[in-house]
Amino acid sequence: MILKATLKNMKKLLFSLLVLFGAAFAFTSCKDTDHGAPKNIVELAQNTADLSTLVAAVQRAGLVDALSADGPLTVFAPTNQAFSTLLASLGYSKLEDVPVDALKNILLNHVVNGKVESGDLSTGYVKSLLTFGATASNISLYVDISNGVQVNGSKVTTADVEASNGVVHIIDKVIVPPTVVNQALNNPNFSILVTALTRPDLGVDYVATLSGAGPFTVFAPTNAAFAALLTELGAASLDDIPAATLNAVLQYHVVSGANVLSTQLSDEQVVTTFQGGTFKIDLTGGVKILDAQGRTSNIIATDVQATNGVVHAIDKVILP
Repeated sequence: MILKATLKNMKKLLFSLLVLFGAAFAFTSCKDTDHGAPKNIVELAQNTADLSTLVAAVQRAGLVDALSADGPLTVFAPTNQAFSTLLASLGYSKLEDVPVDALKNILLNHVVNGKVESGDLSTGYVKSLLTFGATASNISLYVDISNGVQVNGSKVTTADVEASNGVVHIIDKVIVPPTVVNQALNNPNFSILVTALTRPDLGVDYVATLSGAGPFTVFAPTNAAFAALLTELGAASLDDIPAATLNAVLQYHVVSGANVLSTQLSDEQVVTTFQGGTFKIDLTGGVKILDAQGRTSNIIATDVQATNGVVHAIDKVILP
């Protein structure tokens, strides 16, 4: 009698263990299915409701495989509202109206090689996967971390969304591929240059000109360079400089018809400017410009690539 009771209890215990094991197995299987290996960038976007337009754009542009590859890649991902705003600004009613090549270029301008988390970013330039024309020169994006993280004026609203092949940062505005004008506008260190280029009495629409096909090479003086020039000239502001003089100075900083990278500069090279004058390149102890007045300016940031040319930042305004 005692033996039968013991066997009965053992059967109950065994049955209970089997039930518990089965439940644990089912839970583990479900967990592996739902929360297994991290999703790649495309899968992550597909599972984020506010990135559905981005997913449609990636599919239309034929970039699904590229963004699903091993990488690692960093993607600045515009929200649905960001795409709606872009379409309205371009005069399109829907994504399908955007030419595929143009859409592909826009998307590539949101992708950076390597895994770059928000804590790895610093104020300065990074390179997107978009290139200038058929060259291997990648378009530059200006990162500003002075107030959160902004990329070419687009704010990162959700950072560091991990993917199996990189990281995604969700942004509030589509990063349109920049012209040389946009590159100046995006970097606050060029704000005085922008003010000079847009002075209403100059009689030249520099914004329209430098937004054209180009290509242009722009040697862009920083704000500190303009401040030093005003001190040098004894002027209180740019308004004190005659229009004809300012026109000549601005045009002296532009080379038209060429996308001249820093690697293409050579010692003693004579450069002809849009203004018609020339200056000389000096590679002694770094890249320098010797202007027509015998003054020296250092090139302090090189190869800020745009879609219609390239910008090099200089620390002194050069004079014809």
